[in-house]
Amino acid sequence: MTKPPVGGNRSGRKLGQKVKKGKLKASSRRWIERHINDPYVQRAQLEGYRARAAFKLLEIDEKHKILNGTRRIIDLGAAPGSWSQIAAKVTNSTDGDPRVAAIDFLEMDPLPGVRILQMDFLDPQAPEKLMEAIGGTPDLVISDMAAPTTGHRQTDHFRTMHLCEVAAHFAVDVLAEGGHFLAKTFQGGTERDLLNMLKQNFRQVIHIKPASSRAESVEMFLLAKGFKGRRVTDTDEPMEDEAAD
Repeated sequence: MTKPPVGGNRSGRKLGQKVKKGKLKASSRRWIERHINDPYVQRAQLEGYRARAAFKLLEIDEKHKILNGTRRIIDLGAAPGSWSQIAAKVTNSTDGDPRVAAIDFLEMDPLPGVRILQMDFLDPQAPEKLMEAIGGTPDLVISDMAAPTTGHRQTDHFRTMHLCEVAAHFAVDVLAEGGHFLAKTFQGGTERDLLNMLKQNFRQVIHIKPASSRAESVEMFLLAKGFKGRRVTDTDEPMEDEAAD
């Protein structure tokens, strides 16, 4: 069971540490203090995950069981790789039989059982290369992609929502029937057209704010469960929607 860290920790680091002022800007010092005192950061180090983001996926799975029975997983915006670590474990992926494909324009250190592509997911060749890397049909597409920030909140929001939309259409194109799609989004920002598209193609569509997501963060996660399968033609009658939570 995934539980939030409480009290101290076994890493030897004390909570509430301060960073000496030195030449650091106040904002940089506050960020470092928050990071080193974050119990999820400490727990990730203790349990061998590359980032605290691992606990977001684990918390979501604890309630929604999206990792159960997964055979192949595609991880979008994967760096530094904590979600891919989990994906490789639950799929029993190995270097000889890779069942996890990960993509990011940032460099990632190798992970056992994970085929890593260092390229922009928006590259037209990316979808085909991901499918070649995974060697079969995925039953889970996960995306922690976020656009590089510009400092302008609305611009950053639109850019990340575009990534979410592209990831969603990719998922609909490649998922096995019954598969799931999980992607980062922002509070109050999922476009109606995107939600409608997902509701047409999945049995349940919900927004989630994991406890391990920082309280001040505007991030949320969009989960679409139970892919209904691709239609034979574009002229088929629309599938009946089921109510989301």
